[in-house]
Amino acid sequence: SLSWVLGYNSSLAVHSLMDGEDRVLLYISSHTAVIHDVLRNRQHHLQGHMNVISCLCVSEDRRWVATADRGPRPLIIVWDSYSGIPVHTIFESHPEDGATAVAFSQDAKYLATISAGAVQKVCVWNWTSATEKPICSTELSPEFGYQDYVIFNPQNPYEFLSNSRTRVIFYLWGDAGLQYAAPLLSKQTFSSVVGHFSQSVFHFNNSQALTGTSAGKLVVWDKVAPRTPSKELQPKPHRMEATKVVPLQENKLTVLQVVESCIVTGDGKGEVKFYDGQLQLLTSYSHSTVGAIRSISFCKTPPDPPGASPASPPSTQPFLTRNFILSTSDATVFHVATETGTFEKVMEEAKKAVNAITCHPRRALVAVGSHCGVLKVWDYQQTRYLVSRIFTHAGIQCLSYDPEGYFLAAGFTDGTVHVLDAISLQSSCKEFKFSHGPVTHINFSHDSEYFATADEKYAVTVYKSVLENGSRCWEHLAGMHSHYKPIRNILFGVQLDSNEPRLLSLGEDRQLVEYDLNSSSKDHLVVLHRDRVEQVAVPLCMAWYPQLSNESFILTANNHYKMKLYNTTTKMCRKTLLGPTYGFPLEKIQILPTTNTAEPQRHYLAYIAKDKVGLQILPVDGNPHKSSAFICHPDGASELAASYDGHCLLTAGGKDCTVMKWEVNLNALDAIASLGGEDLIPFYSLLDGGRDGEFFRELEDYFYYVQLLSHGIDTQEPRQVSTHIPLEEIPSVMRAMGFYPSEEKIEEMINEVKFSKYVDTGEQVTEINLGDFIKLYINHRPVFGLSMKKIEQAFQVLGYDNENGDKVIDRGDLLLLLQCRGEHMTEDELAQCLITLMGRGPEGGGSELDTCDPSGAAALSEEEIPEEITAEIFVADILGLPIAEPEKK
Repeated sequence: SLSWVLGYNSSLAVHSLMDGEDRVLLYISSHTAVIHDVLRNRQHHLQGHMNVISCLCVSEDRRWVATADRGPRPLIIVWDSYSGIPVHTIFESHPEDGATAVAFSQDAKYLATISAGAVQKVCVWNWTSATEKPICSTELSPEFGYQDYVIFNPQNPYEFLSNSRTRVIFYLWGDAGLQYAAPLLSKQTFSSVVGHFSQSVFHFNNSQALTGTSAGKLVVWDKVAPRTPSKELQPKPHRMEATKVVPLQENKLTVLQVVESCIVTGDGKGEVKFYDGQLQLLTSYSHSTVGAIRSISFCKTPPDPPGASPASPPSTQPFLTRNFILSTSDATVFHVATETGTFEKVMEEAKKAVNAITCHPRRALVAVGSHCGVLKVWDYQQTRYLVSRIFTHAGIQCLSYDPEGYFLAAGFTDGTVHVLDAISLQSSCKEFKFSHGPVTHINFSHDSEYFATADEKYAVTVYKSVLENGSRCWEHLAGMHSHYKPIRNILFGVQLDSNEPRLLSLGEDRQLVEYDLNSSSKDHLVVLHRDRVEQVAVPLCMAWYPQLSNESFILTANNHYKMKLYNTTTKMCRKTLLGPTYGFPLEKIQILPTTNTAEPQRHYLAYIAKDKVGLQILPVDGNPHKSSAFICHPDGASELAASYDGHCLLTAGGKDCTVMKWEVNLNALDAIASLGGEDLIPFYSLLDGGRDGEFFRELEDYFYYVQLLSHGIDTQEPRQVSTHIPLEEIPSVMRAMGFYPSEEKIEEMINEVKFSKYVDTGEQVTEINLGDFIKLYINHRPVFGLSMKKIEQAFQVLGYDNENGDKVIDRGDLLLLLQCRGEHMTEDELAQCLITLMGRGPEGGGSELDTCDPSGAAALSEEEIPEEITAEIFVADILGLPIAEPEKK
């Protein structure tokens, strides 16, 4: 469960929810709206969106909050800010693309929304009613520009406006529907440069509207009287025209608001100015540390003092009694006291991507680094910052504490590496510059004698500990380009027969490389082993598997949703298991630290699957009920860190500039696993139709048929049928069930069963029962099966365009590829396969001699296989598989 959020979306407004001296803020962090009580150091999270929130608005009385997102299945949610409970959800507002702007009317009864698509749609909603349909809507022409700001007229809930960078649109809605007009304003209109539009408001005491521009000017729009007498009470919106342009200042206007009897502007230099209704300057507020202003939010109107007349209008109160919250484009929030003019910094967060987090190995501390060069250490139990440091030369890409927690190593986007004191963040030794690309991974050995880095140029670099003036320091040992594709992980471990460190790296080139640190010398890094760990899939992450048996393993996860266990010494694949399937494969894994001495065998795995953070109960066995996941960063999580005691996880969101802290409830996960059933019950649910389905009955039939075959079909003797089949029959049953493993996959499956008890008993297993076969089938079969799309991709790579523009493969080339590339087929094997597939065997009417005559395959290919083969011909005519109809959107 989410317990704290660091950082926020600085491109959206920050709102003040309280009055007086309180510091209660509302802001957006990724897909969560956060109500943050700064003085009491508390947060309340408004969770309900699956996508990143793209816009929000707050009612005039601060009671209601509306949030909207962009992405698949977008939502608009109205929240009660007092309780934090969602009171209304609009599911089908803008189903194609979500919303880019939303606004409340003055009475908070109506919502105006603008969609984010190429053709924008404007809708008005009465969210207090039970209907899910808008009251009225209209589509806008793309010539009006991308409308991304909307506001209601405070005096008239049936009138609102929106603007893009180049056009302002005025709307009027009612029983006749939604009407709009977009008066054109060009450079020639006032013979001066107007600039791009930023925000617009309605004037507080007349029919005018104002628009701020990047040239520091205000465009004044006014209602033009009709030329002929009209009985209409209100002019239509198309009668709004730009009447003048008022130059206010040189700096661009970024924020424009109306507060009581004042017009308030915020500019690109961080200055806030108050004007009266005639645009005469009243006062201004500025501070040297304030950057370009992103939003201004005034505290709630203070309650009337005791004894005050209720009839006195609020406009008689001086405007300076309301303090305000200021947010800037560089992710800083200030509280401004209007009476004294003092600026108090409330928050200062990362304004660029946050990719680097690491937890202290012994204390409740987390280090957070961002691409803007800011490094902060945060106490995640007390939820407060302790120390920070700014690096100006580059952004921070990765971080790692040493096992004792004395040092903190940081890798940067320019290839430099800094080793810092973990408490003061001061440099412990000179910076290193041995990487030619951004440093993506950094890790220490268990004894802190070494640390290693990996970079985007596919190189691994090792640094060795030395003593300098009695204190520990590091020097460059050696490096090498050990991979030819991106490196996914570097991992230090401990030799089984000694306390010496060992180092491994895993790359997208499917290579697991182990380095010989003892034999390495200055500028010479020795490779001990280089093993290919995948045939088709791409490995994405790895970790040392806990010692749950007599055998030691390395755990990896690949992009086919499979987890694999490799023997740490031989690198032999000992098990393949179905991993969590939550829309994306696992990208980061980490064994959750445990302080539970009562149950030392109770272990859990924390992971990131793109936009989700989750937990898995160990040992892994393919049971889908032993894992759980939660959306953490819809745009993708970049890093995962576990607290030293395993009680919480922290995730970094990359470009959403946030870090989220998640409380871990292991008892809830154990309960989910228990409710899912024991033994084979969870695996039956993964078969098509379940335990009672046709698929399972067919599997049983094949299984028992193989038993009969192994005892002989043509016999009159009573059979002693066992519940097992020989291991060599596993491939036949797998293929009969529609799973076509490669020869390497077959070898892995047979070895997995054969050596499953070898470490414990010293004996090999020679047969398998039905239950274990079902587990083996589910864990090894492709998650998504064979798809036409993959075959078409293969033809795109291997084929050429024929005269008709179709992607085809020449018949001779296809036969040659099958014999010479990938897992080679002999001519006899190819002949056997083609004759069987094309129906020329005994069942297809041919003679038995045909099935073993290679020349028959050549003749068959001439007769029945066309010279040019398309993907459709290959699937339908050669493989004999049905081709699904294309899906309709």
